[in-house]
Parts: sequence; C-alpha cells; structure tokens
Amino acid sequence: MSDFDTVVALAAGRHGGMDALEAKLAEHRSRTADAIAAIPDARILAEMTRHLFQGGFSWKVINAKWPGFEAAFEGFDVHRCAAMSEEWFDALLKDTRIIRNAAKVRAVQVNAQFLLDLAAEQGSAARFFAGWPDTDFVGLLDVLKKRASRLGGETGMRFLRTLGKPAFILTQDVVAALIREGVLTKAPGGKGDMAKVQQAFNTWSAETAAI
Repeated sequence: MSDFDTVVALAAGRHGGMDALEAKLAEHRSRTADAIAAIPDARILAEMTRHLFQGGFSWKVINAKWPGFEAAFEGFDVHRCAAMSEEWFDALLKDTRIIRNAAKVRAVQVNAQFLLDLAAEQGSAARFFAGWPDTDFVGLLDVLKKRASRLGGETGMRFLRTLGKPAFILTQDVVAALIREGVLTKAPGGKGDMAKVQQAFNTWSAETAAI
C-alpha cells in the first residue's frame, strides 16, 4: 500500500493538479465533533431524507423540489414525522411538491423514530453522530443499515459526509484505487472487505496527523 503522499499525488494528477484537488476537497470539509453535536435533529432528518430521495434522481431535481419537501414534512420536526398518521401519509402520496414514493415517505417516519431513539440514549441524535469514533466509520454505517431505513451503502456514506463526518465513499474510482493499492482484490462484498478498507483509511489518516 502506497503512503499518503503518493496517493495524493496520483489523485492530483487525475484531477488537474493539486489546486484543483484542494478545491474539490474543500467542497466536503469535515466538521468538528462540537459542530456536529450542535446540529438540530430536524436538520439531520432533513439530510437523511434528501439523500434517500435522491436515489434515481439528479441532485438538480431534488434541489428544485426541496422547498416543497421542507413544507410537506413540516420542517422535518422529528416528533411530528415519527408520529405520522395514516391520513398524513396518504396526503403526502398525493403531494406534488415532493417525489411521491410510498417506501421513501415511510422511511422518513422510521428515520424520525430512529433519531428519537438516539436522542433518548444520548441526549440528542447529533451527539451520537458526533461521538462516534472516526476510526470506526464502517461501524457507523452498520448502525444506519440496521436501525435506520434506506440509508445503507453509498446513501449512508453520502449522508454522513454531508453531516460532517470524515466519510469515505466507495465509488467505482475509489474501489479501483483500493484495488490498485492492494487493499482489495475486488469490489468490497462483506465485513472482512470493509474492515480492510477501514484499516487503509485509518493508516492514511494517521499519516496526515502532523500536517
């Protein structure tokens, strides 16, 4: 496995130089734990919803409809969404301000309850996410897969990056780079592969500690 400087140099070569790479990385700066802990739970639910509805649509479509989502889901009030009545659910399936997908609308309710459960355990859902160790990102992905709805895989990775966690996203290019570096031999297919990916990113992260 190459050292971090070599990996960065290769990435810079693919993205038009170091300045271009830095500009791209600046679009997704991680937040401090304190900054993540200060995010209202309603905003966390909003980001969960934005990412789960994005599947199958371009970001332009979601962004154009987003004011309608905010209004239709009443600002993503966690208590209101968790207690969604059948009447409200049925109304949302007829609401042209949003993408009318029954499974995804129901996922909003499930995820709201998940956030309430985290709040009961940690004081707020944001504290839970803030306190989760960055060295166990795959463990956090597993929590989302088991306890949330429709936030597995890349959807969960992108949600956590938006939240401010230092998240890796296993796109085709990233997987190809991991194979090149000898971390994987193929696309990750289970916990063993994900553990190898986590260890690789932990190693590279440790190399940047003094930067």
